[in-house]
Amino acid sequence: MNQMSPPEPDFLADVLAYVEAHRDEPMVLAELAAIAGFSPYHFSRLFTARFGESVMDYVRTVRLEKAAARLVGDSPPSLIDLAFDCGFESQEAFTRAFRRAYGVPPGQYKRESPRRLLVTETLMPSKAKANVDKLPDLVKRPAFTVAGPSALFNAENKSGIPALWPRLIRALPLAGQADARTYGVCKMIDKTEGCLKYIAGVEVKGDTPLPDGFERIDIASHTYAVFRLTLDGSALHPQMQTAMPVIWGELLPKSGLKTVPSPDFELYPADFEPMRKGTYVDMYIAVDA
Repeated sequence: MNQMSPPEPDFLADVLAYVEAHRDEPMVLAELAAIAGFSPYHFSRLFTARFGESVMDYVRTVRLEKAAARLVGDSPPSLIDLAFDCGFESQEAFTRAFRRAYGVPPGQYKRESPRRLLVTETLMPSKAKANVDKLPDLVKRPAFTVAGPSALFNAENKSGIPALWPRLIRALPLAGQADARTYGVCKMIDKTEGCLKYIAGVEVKGDTPLPDGFERIDIASHTYAVFRLTLDGSALHPQMQTAMPVIWGELLPKSGLKTVPSPDFELYPADFEPMRKGTYVDMYIAVDA
């Protein structure tokens, strides 16, 4: 019996690890593109399509995450020192970026120590049309477990979902990882408030330790209706956002199927390349069969 070879690390993992390790140092697009082995133009397009934000916006996000943690720490620095430490040219520029990300200026964040979720404004309104169809056959899947970083989202901060994917990719492959496919799992927490938990993860076997901040979610055996979004070679996340109303508002009601309480999930193939026209994402919704 042949043993399955371990999944290969994502080719962007080196870039994400570099940003994490050098978050307080000056960085430019050409430098990060060279680490990935691409021209700046191609790397910029690939990164934005994959994560829903530009690479330099991602650098800013990483820096602001550290700044927010330091603000509510035991010995918070002055705002001007924090601004310079995070690579901003002035306190005013830092304050503007922080307010855009967290909804309040850093001084207020520091005073209130709020339990806030990161809100990014990297996803601009899209004119993309969703090329999404329901696959003809229902799919029966046995129970499985997904592990990865997670956060709670609602209508106000759902644009922060793409920020989970770099956190996952930096840690791949996980111990006990089943294969190279990735999952975006959505679990409704409060339907009235529109609050959901989103996990960017991979399938795992066993109870091996996970990186800090990662969690497991067990998904029971169900029958699923599968909706396939075929990508057009442009940015991924605007197409995903456009596809969801089509799936839930048109295709699923037209099918006559009844959903059952269970997390739904996005399944990305092992060779997923968001910039490749014709690649696809499958959305699985549990139904009563």
